[in-house]
Amino acid sequence: MSEELTGRLIGDKISLGQEALSDLYEQGYFGRPKGKGLELSLVEAAYLLDRTRIRVLFGGDDLDFRSFFQAASSLEKGFEFRYVVYKDLRERGYYVQPGRPDFRVYPRGGHPGKSPAEFYVLVISERMPLPLQEIMQSVRLAAQMRKKLMLAIVDEESDITFYEAKEKVMSGLMETVEGGGMATLLEDRVVLWDPEASRRLHEGGFYGKPVGERLQLSLVESAYLLDRGMISLVDRAGIAIDQKDFAARAKLIESDFDSKFSVYKDLRDKSLVVKTGFKFGTHFRVYKQVKGPGKVPHSEYLVHTVSVDHVFLPPVLSRAVRLAHSVRKLMIFAYASDEVRYLEIKRLKP
Repeated sequence: MSEELTGRLIGDKISLGQEALSDLYEQGYFGRPKGKGLELSLVEAAYLLDRTRIRVLFGGDDLDFRSFFQAASSLEKGFEFRYVVYKDLRERGYYVQPGRPDFRVYPRGGHPGKSPAEFYVLVISERMPLPLQEIMQSVRLAAQMRKKLMLAIVDEESDITFYEAKEKVMSGLMETVEGGGMATLLEDRVVLWDPEASRRLHEGGFYGKPVGERLQLSLVESAYLLDRGMISLVDRAGIAIDQKDFAARAKLIESDFDSKFSVYKDLRDKSLVVKTGFKFGTHFRVYKQVKGPGKVPHSEYLVHTVSVDHVFLPPVLSRAVRLAHSVRKLMIFAYASDEVRYLEIKRLKP
């Protein structure tokens, strides 16, 4: 080991001399040039120290890997998780540099100065609650810089699962359909009695479930059709129910009715077909187009409604994405702020 590749731990950075520029930066794109020398982050220094490519001095001590790792973990919150991810990506052959939110990753064959970074990386512990707004902040930062966002979730055994997260623009191909007919609110669903109106809504828009010649509608379907003036609604006593009254009754049956309905309405207004996702453990399964009840394709999306202040638990997030992938669908999380927005999360194999 040459004396010139000895660094000093100063604050939360490691400072090396001029010779490190050619040995580490120009050949491996480690660190950032600073003054006439090179400055390494803690994870970069740990990686190089573990490979005996540098020495690190602190005060009068020459730190071994264990001593440095322990010191770094006290200096930088989440250091151990970032190190695991950094090491993994480097050993897969990627050039990785520290940046917002945690790392920048360059495409294979690319490197700093030759090509722009492909991914921004957000490192997450399996046990770390993950607010939706934290994900969206990183998603938007990546989009503004024309990058993709990679979520790297580290489990308790230091295995990593990679995901891509991005805002999704939802749109479908369904044409409008005519409604009509009187329907009755029963216990927790609505029945449309007119056979012709039932046939028209089901065949043309894939609304409801036929029961004989009558159409049985869910609460969100009924609210949408009522809002659009495509059905009229009464209770079992024959008393008319307007949109406001129906929403109030629906909330007593389904506590998250308002949020589900706002997403359902937005998706239907975007010419998509929306059906219950109960069998998949989500609010909705969504189709771009259904050409008739006899030609129902696989749905393209699973959509789950969350609040704007929702906090994900990584194991729950992982389970939802894996299930969607296993049934060949994309997992979409929908939330309403000033408008309904959609977050797509899918598995990545770097």
